[in-house]
Amino acid sequence: MLIGGGAGVGLIVGYALWPRHLESDLALARGEQAFGSFIKIARDGRVTVAVPQVETGQGIWTGLAQIVADELGAAWETIAVEPAPLTKAYANPLAKDEDWPEDVRITAGSTSIRAWEQPLRKAAATARAMLVGAAADRWNVDQASCDTADGFVINGVRTFTFGELAEEAADRSPPSSAPLRTTAKARLIGQPLQRLDGPAKAGGSWRFAGDVRLPGMLFASARMAPPGGRLTGFARETIGRAPGIRHVSANDQWIAVVADNWWAAERALKAADPRFSGERTAADLRPLFEDTLTNVAPLEWFSTGNYEATVRGSRPLAATYYVAPSQHLGLEPVGAPARVGDGAVELWAATQAPGFGRTSSTLYPLPPGEPAGRALEPDAAPIAIELARAVGRPVQVMLSQSASQNHDRVAAGALARMTALPGSGGITAAWAMRVATADGLGSALARLGGDDASDKLGKTALDGSVPPYSIPNVRVESVQVKLPFATGYMRGSPQREFAFFTESFIDELAHAAGMEPLSFRMSMLGGNGRLARCLQAAARLAAWDGGGPGSTMGIAGASAFGSHIGLVATASVGGDQRVKVHRLVAAVDCGRVVNSDLVEQQIEGGLIWALAQATVPSPEWITGMPRARPFGEMQLPRLDDTPEIIVQIIPSSDAPGGISGLGTLTLAPAVANAIHAGSGKRMRSLPFDPMAAA
Repeated sequence: MLIGGGAGVGLIVGYALWPRHLESDLALARGEQAFGSFIKIARDGRVTVAVPQVETGQGIWTGLAQIVADELGAAWETIAVEPAPLTKAYANPLAKDEDWPEDVRITAGSTSIRAWEQPLRKAAATARAMLVGAAADRWNVDQASCDTADGFVINGVRTFTFGELAEEAADRSPPSSAPLRTTAKARLIGQPLQRLDGPAKAGGSWRFAGDVRLPGMLFASARMAPPGGRLTGFARETIGRAPGIRHVSANDQWIAVVADNWWAAERALKAADPRFSGERTAADLRPLFEDTLTNVAPLEWFSTGNYEATVRGSRPLAATYYVAPSQHLGLEPVGAPARVGDGAVELWAATQAPGFGRTSSTLYPLPPGEPAGRALEPDAAPIAIELARAVGRPVQVMLSQSASQNHDRVAAGALARMTALPGSGGITAAWAMRVATADGLGSALARLGGDDASDKLGKTALDGSVPPYSIPNVRVESVQVKLPFATGYMRGSPQREFAFFTESFIDELAHAAGMEPLSFRMSMLGGNGRLARCLQAAARLAAWDGGGPGSTMGIAGASAFGSHIGLVATASVGGDQRVKVHRLVAAVDCGRVVNSDLVEQQIEGGLIWALAQATVPSPEWITGMPRARPFGEMQLPRLDDTPEIIVQIIPSSDAPGGISGLGTLTLAPAVANAIHAGSGKRMRSLPFDPMAAA
């Protein structure tokens, strides 16, 4: 019994002391060691970070890698990145909070830094502890006497490079809980480090779906049916006469021509003049929103206090605001290459949700060239796979720019009826919004998962609808509008629409109360000090003049994605009746800053993108599709239309917030408020039309 007992105890002790390797899905090259699911270290000291998010042009590969480099103590010049494998280990940790399917790997909703800062810091801290442990064992010193910096483990004047320790360190048992860095010495976090994707983009080696070339590849152009329509005919004989044509596929939903090059395929397809059926769509969709809001019973989304009792016997101020459904306006057309052979299906596609809803095909996710969200759904992928299977060779499908516009998964738009009752001292006593809209992101996720879109609006459609102010009685109601087209995800939406409604109406309330707009806001921001500081900082930096009659300044603020922004816009209406924005001054609190340059870039880029969304006229709608327009005719902002932009980052020790969509939120209301100050015209619709302003 004693021998048996001793043997059992020995086995238990031996197992406890046996090195327990970190689990990893990473593929290793010769000389590389894996430290969990996110970090590889090579013999030459190179540190590779497996990034779970898609680089959409907003610097996320740099920001996430910088988090790892800082916590690990690595040298920035030794950092490399690669896309993380398509496994559930890399599902977005904020999916449940965002009301997404929990196993979704998705780059959307300004979640990348918010979702991954802590997991990446913990992964890097674990790797750092293992490297330090290996070095301390070699030196026979206490681990607490060692530190890491610039890619070295340091003990006094003695050093080892990460590469020298990698193999030994990877064999160690990881600590159950590695402490995070607390010292401020030799930190990379917050510094404006160079973007890792910059050199490849500047040199032209950054690869998009259109850059993929495979042996024996053919090229295809396609036309797709409108929503609810089908292909009714085409001139097949004209395709047969065109040179270089290899194959034609046609079914109810699309027609595609495969050729030796894309131009030959597109010319032949255009000559074939495919015809589709489709339901007639009104050129202007606002009446559809108005009819829905008037005649469909709303559902309550949010309520606090007692709005009805507060306004009973009073006449609240009221206004109606509208944001039209809008296009992504991206330069990159929809496309994807595919290869089918030996029972395997391979697909190269730009997608912001790689691995979600996919079949048994092998997906090679590529970065999108359109950063506003259109790439969430790789619509050309099924066509590419079917064509590759039919011709027995790799096929790259690219839609024309016109076809890409026709089949854009547009932002849903919204119509809101706002009412509010002023209280004593100008503080708003009651606030209500009834909004008609549709769920773009929710619909996109449903399609990716092979499900039908929900008939009930949730967080993905109504996030941002509750005002950020301390108003005691608030009610938000929603109605789902049945649009004649498929809506999709767009950067900054739906928060962008709700910020326009809220901050424009707040400005109206301030003027009705005879109060200066900034002071009016500050009187209701006792519960949101971070937004109050942003508004004050933007006002100081812009030399805010009060926004009274004759001013050309407007102010707006927003809290979203865990971040806060205040914006002062200087704008006017020119003699050509176009809105001209002269200056934008933003103050931003996004919590702990990972890379200050990235923050400034994303705020500036978001403001310019939102300026285009606010000033480019809405498309005409036909058969459930936006009519395609040449970019030169869209009145897109040009270089000489770009205003002076100043961005101030407010230091904060709070958890990191999202940035990508933040800059898009306040542009429209700040500009609309500036136009009202200067002209007395109240613009309650997007895109702006000064001729139709109230």
